[in-house]
Amino acid sequence: MTRLLITGGKLVNEGTLSEKDLLIKSGRIERIEDSISPPSGTEILNAEGKLVLPGLIDDQVHFREPGLTHKACIHTESQAAVAGGVTTFFEMPNVSPPTLDMERIEEKCSIAQRDSLANYAFFLGASNENLEAVKSADPSRIAGVKIFMGSSTGNMLVDEETVLEGIFRNAPTIIATHCEDTPMILANEKQARMQFGGEVPFSEHGIIRSREACLKSSSMAVELARRENAKLHVLHITTKEELGLFAPGDSRITAEACVHHLWFEESGYEELGSQIKCNPAIKTEKDRTAIREAVKEGRISVLATDHAPHTWEEKQNSYFNAPAGLPLIQHSLLIMMEMVKQGCFSLETVVERACHAPARLFQVLDRGYLREGYWADLVVVDPESQTVVGDSQLFSKCGWSPFSKEVFSNRIDFTVVSGQVAYRSGELDLGCRGQRVNFPTSRR
Repeated sequence: MTRLLITGGKLVNEGTLSEKDLLIKSGRIERIEDSISPPSGTEILNAEGKLVLPGLIDDQVHFREPGLTHKACIHTESQAAVAGGVTTFFEMPNVSPPTLDMERIEEKCSIAQRDSLANYAFFLGASNENLEAVKSADPSRIAGVKIFMGSSTGNMLVDEETVLEGIFRNAPTIIATHCEDTPMILANEKQARMQFGGEVPFSEHGIIRSREACLKSSSMAVELARRENAKLHVLHITTKEELGLFAPGDSRITAEACVHHLWFEESGYEELGSQIKCNPAIKTEKDRTAIREAVKEGRISVLATDHAPHTWEEKQNSYFNAPAGLPLIQHSLLIMMEMVKQGCFSLETVVERACHAPARLFQVLDRGYLREGYWADLVVVDPESQTVVGDSQLFSKCGWSPFSKEVFSNRIDFTVVSGQVAYRSGELDLGCRGQRVNFPTSRR
């Protein structure tokens, strides 16, 4: 692997902005200095006037492989990831068959080793039947344990109290939860059918997947974590009320926001309908404002996507038949940077929440920061150029985006994955391969 010198850029890292050169050798950052003379044979990337950020670590994606590859696969979605400045992803277990034991983890890692342009790790899923598999899981080989404490597909809804207690008591890693209360949602669905029949409008989604259902389930997860001294990460917070469960600086019980809940609010259903149907639901403008403020103050620790592509044809169905989820990963950094320009929070906060915090929270080894000796995962952003989503190539297999009419006021120029230039000026290096993420052997 040749040396790579990134020169003239402004590094955004660990709360500071500084004009530095960065030299990469054998996949790792060898030197960060004010000025570096390139050794013989070094490839040079000119980042003058541009921002150099650590590559994003997206801890919540659905790449649909195995079993659902008509929607997406690891190869296509990792392309969308690196085109969006995401250099590492943690993928969720609700595939077919679901990822409920270490054998399935290793099968998915084999696929990623063959096909992924980005670095990768996978969550072990929990069910009502696999408590022993959770107890015996190797913490160094999984991103964490994922619990669907709300409606899900197949047998991945965990709703037996004794099983939940056993998982929180014995999980060898951090626990990540999807929190919605299923009985409350089913009752709301019944009410909606009575009111609208088969023509339920998508604007009812935030009422059906209600704030009360979110708060009840999130409160249960936090209570279990405190009782069992577990490390808990509550995914995709959508309500103002849930934010009171979390405190800035708490390293044991943390919360996450996803970019679509920071960008959209309920008025968007009128134009976009099923395109922004997701679980948990996009809710009110007041909720969005509260979540943005929580990102700034640290009550929200992590920013991610919950990237969940479906085919355009699937999304054209009526409310109850259109699946929940949307493709996000190619534009997540651009969305965050747009909110920086809008004054929602600082660029340093984006890097902390989307790069540093997930690395720290999940105990990722040697990634998530621009540091000498760390793996060279980074993205170069041009803050003076635009990205017109409708005119840009979409790399996700589903081929559509809810941002198709957006013009973002930044552009991603380069993405470097483990020292390799995976994306450059709109073009992918399809020969680039990411690496399996390493974790410590003890992570409770």
